[in-house]
Order: sequence, then structure tokens, then C-alpha cells
Amino acid sequence: MRAYLLLLLIAAAATYLMTPVARWCALRWGAITAVRSRDVHSIPTPRLGGLAMWAGIMVGLLMASRLPFLQDVFDNPRPIIGIAAAATMVCALGVADDIWDLDWMTKLVGQVLAAFVMAWQGLTLYQLPIDGVIVGSSRVWLGLTVLTVVVAMNAVNFVDGLDGLAAGLIAIGGTGFFLYSYQLTREGSPGDYSSLATLIIALLVGACIGFLPHNFNPARIFMGDSGSMLIGLVIAAAGIQVTGQIDLAVVNTRQSFPAFLPILLPLAVLLLPLLDMGLAVIRRVGSGKSPFHPDRMHLHHRMLALGHSHRRAVVILYVWTAVFTGAATALVWFSTTAVLVGLGLGVVAALLLTLGPLRGRTPGPPETPRHASGPHPLPDHGPRTDLR
Repeated sequence: MRAYLLLLLIAAAATYLMTPVARWCALRWGAITAVRSRDVHSIPTPRLGGLAMWAGIMVGLLMASRLPFLQDVFDNPRPIIGIAAAATMVCALGVADDIWDLDWMTKLVGQVLAAFVMAWQGLTLYQLPIDGVIVGSSRVWLGLTVLTVVVAMNAVNFVDGLDGLAAGLIAIGGTGFFLYSYQLTREGSPGDYSSLATLIIALLVGACIGFLPHNFNPARIFMGDSGSMLIGLVIAAAGIQVTGQIDLAVVNTRQSFPAFLPILLPLAVLLLPLLDMGLAVIRRVGSGKSPFHPDRMHLHHRMLALGHSHRRAVVILYVWTAVFTGAATALVWFSTTAVLVGLGLGVVAALLLTLGPLRGRTPGPPETPRHASGPHPLPDHGPRTDLR
């Protein structure tokens, strides 16, 4: 555990220190988020924060490769190379979009290619931890892997709409994922706690924590598509890796339900992003528009419409993520009944925060709202289509 926490702190420190450099690059290269009618930020703000997050993860990987504790993980370098290469590809793609405003098809092709590279290097789904289901068709699993990664990237991209929202959600959800993966490793190999999934999620949580001080309201920099696609890819990579890590033979009777956790926990971490993306697609298609047509009906827009301030809306969405991720993680240690009771209490508390008397109590000084990542041009050049 200490080695993982050390690497988490290294990734956080590297990201924190590199974020001002990324901000300087954004100002120099013209990667500035302009203010448009559908956005909630009020002043142009530099993006490219994903560059700093990428640097934090890469520094963490480099340091991890020097630790004897993780030597077994690096003895098979292909999955690590696949994650690093795919992360670099999507970060570069996001940087290009943040600067030049790429069309949605170009970004989608780039996302598919990055996911394919990661799968090609061996990080691919090959079983479902449900009674040991294994499907023989490698093509089916390859396609499912690519689809999973692309959906995760775009889900995070959709939800990244308030200062600190996406980074905070992934940091909170990723912490639960980290605890689960570490516990799973301890049970599966009592003499060796090294795990690629645990390493990757620890570095991701560190990168998000290191970026938050610069990104929380009022944000000095946005993560941009370079960040939202990066963290979506990495959380998907950790989820894919952990599906092959579980050994049903070592899962005790009380933990028979947690055998499903390799599927359930990533969904819990990405619940709000996936919900936001799904509702957006249904809403837009139902109104006869393209699913990529932008609007002001995302979850964070609805929170602001309920009367919550910018910061309070973000914190409440943090609470929702903590409730569902915490419940999924708790299944490892507690009975299903106890977890369901705790989940029910958590949902009630989150509902009271969301719909209760706090609504409309906006603090005195005006805040600086914003819209975080995504394909945002400098000026508005008329109608356009994006992934948001």
C-alpha cells in the first residue's frame, strides 16, 4: 500500500507543478476557451490541463518502473506500453482539438485508434467475471474493448462542465476503485501485492488530485479534451485490466456478489458521466437533432437551474459519486444487506442536498462559472457539431 500511495503522491506533485507550464502553453498556443451562449463560464480561460495530467501519469509510471515491489508488473511491458501509447495519443488528439477545434469525426477516429493500440498491446477484455464466462472470439472482445474505452472517454468529456467537476468525480470514484483493486490483489496473490490495475488507478487519482487546486472554482485552467479523454481512457484501462484479475476460486462466500465488481465498480465510478451522456443522446435524438448537437441540459446545467451555486453544485455531484462508488466498494468488506442499507441512506442524504433548502441560497460575491473541456473554439464561428 505504501508504494502505491507514494506513487500517487508523485503523480499528484508532478501534475501540480506542470499545470502552470500547461497554462503557459495554452496562452502561447491560443488554446483558450471562449465564452458562448451555452457555456457557464464568464471569462475566456486557458485549457490544456490534460498535458499536466499526462505528465504526472508518465512520471509516475517512470518512477514505478524503478521500484522492486512492482518489478513483476514491468516484466510484461506490453500492457504498460499500450496504456502509455494510447494515453499519449488521446492527449495529443485533445491538444490538437483544444487548439484547432477538430470536427467530431476526426476525434472519434483518433479515439478508436488509441483504444485499438491499447488492445493490440494486450490490454483487452477476455472474460466476464460472472461464473467464469469466457467467449472464444477474440474479435468480439477486441470490438467490445474499443467500444468500452471510447464510451468512457466521451462520458467524461460530456460531464466535464464545471470547475473541478470531472477531476473530482474521477478522484473520488478512483479512490474506491483503488481500494477494491488492492484488496483483490491481496486475496488473489497473498505473497505479491503488485498489480497493474492498482498502479494505473493510483496514478490517475494522483493526477486528478494534483490538478484540482488549479481547476476548482474559480479555475485558472481547464483540463480540455486533452484531460477529459485522457482520464476516461485510463479509468477504462484500469477497469479492463481488473476484469482479468479476479479469481473466483479465492472469492469467499460472503463476497459472491463482489465477483461482479470488475463490471459494477467502473460503472459506479462513471455513473454520472454515463448517465449524462445517455440522457444527452436520448434528448437530442428525440428532438430530431444530432446526438452531437450541443445544448444546456447537462446534469451540471440542471444543478445550476435548481438554484445551486457553482461550487455547491460540484460538491453535491461529488457526494453522489461517493455514495455509489462507496457502496460498490463496500461490498468487498460488508454484507449485501448492510451495503444496501448504507446506499439507501446515502441516496436520501444526497437527495436532500440536491432538492432541499440549500437551493437558491447563492453566496454573496459572484462566482466565475465556466464550461470545462471539450471542443471549444476561440471565437464562435457559427453553428458546429461536437461530441458534447
